[in-house]
Amino acid sequence: MIPFLDLNQINKPYIQAIEEASLRVLRSGWYILGNELKSFETAFARYCQAKYCIGVANGLDAIGLILRAYDFPEGSEIIVPGNTYIASVLPVSYLNLRPVFVEPDLCSMLIDPSKIEEKITSDTKAILCVDLYGRSCEMKEILSLAKKYNLKVITDAAQAHGALYDGQKVGSIADATAFSFYPTKNLGALGDAGAVTTNDPDLAERIIYLRNYGSKERYKNEFQGINSRLDEIQAAILKVKLPFLETENERRRSIARRYLAEIKLNDLILPPGDRINFDAWHLFVVRHPDRGTFIEFLDKMGIQTNVHYPLPIHKQKAYAEINHYHFPITEEIHRQVVSLPLNPVLTEEEVTYIIEAVNQYQQ
Repeated sequence: MIPFLDLNQINKPYIQAIEEASLRVLRSGWYILGNELKSFETAFARYCQAKYCIGVANGLDAIGLILRAYDFPEGSEIIVPGNTYIASVLPVSYLNLRPVFVEPDLCSMLIDPSKIEEKITSDTKAILCVDLYGRSCEMKEILSLAKKYNLKVITDAAQAHGALYDGQKVGSIADATAFSFYPTKNLGALGDAGAVTTNDPDLAERIIYLRNYGSKERYKNEFQGINSRLDEIQAAILKVKLPFLETENERRRSIARRYLAEIKLNDLILPPGDRINFDAWHLFVVRHPDRGTFIEFLDKMGIQTNVHYPLPIHKQKAYAEINHYHFPITEEIHRQVVSLPLNPVLTEEEVTYIIEAVNQYQQ
């Protein structure tokens, strides 16, 4: 069986360096908000071409802390994509803000900028973009709209470490960008971890307070903050792996090139390849009208797939109050998407086998 993702193999090249970094933290006696975190924050900000990076506990908190820092009035509207994972939208709801869903572009499956303006009202405060599958949203149009209506632009880049848009790294384009370092990500920790990047010094300082109970100086609390800190061990592990992110992303792009060039199955819709050298290719998501049978066939062929994601947010029980909403493009995507294996440890032989198996499928 070719696994969808083998984290043991992903982390194998770094085991010794990770062990040394973890032991260094253990022996230091300093486990929270120390030099390892500062070192990683500096390195990741530089990598993203951003001025500031603030390490936090996870990607969900990263979005939530950005929203908290902007301190939007309760009930404010935040534009969100219909096609995304629920973690992108939950922080909006937690803070008693109102998510306003916008349909995706059917080709890219990312939020469609041409459908955003009609959803903007006097209560709209921000546009939350999600760089799903490793591809940046169409930021030129989104930033132009934000400027026109005086809105903040927030990016959820949990799947887009190292992606570029118009020559600029994701993490330096929006007003603020949220990252997750969940173990499956292109840059993955060995547990939960996240970060915010921004070029705004005031926002960065406020998030530094908010992630630590609203305190920058011990026992002096300027805000009603939360506990959301990237710990020293995870920061040290991420610092070990960061220098190899570009090489691993290039391997992902190499596999994506082969998939796009060699998969020829009728009725299988491939992702766009127009930015193949700039997307991070966290996932290779295809669409098939008979997804269930297609997945069963690949499973019998010894290929593990995944579905990102089977049920849209507006149809989840957690959002029962909007279950009656109808977003036809989002719903079509969620009925059809299948993720093929794509990760840096796939061999050329495995890639060839996956391509041949997909091309053999017959309904």
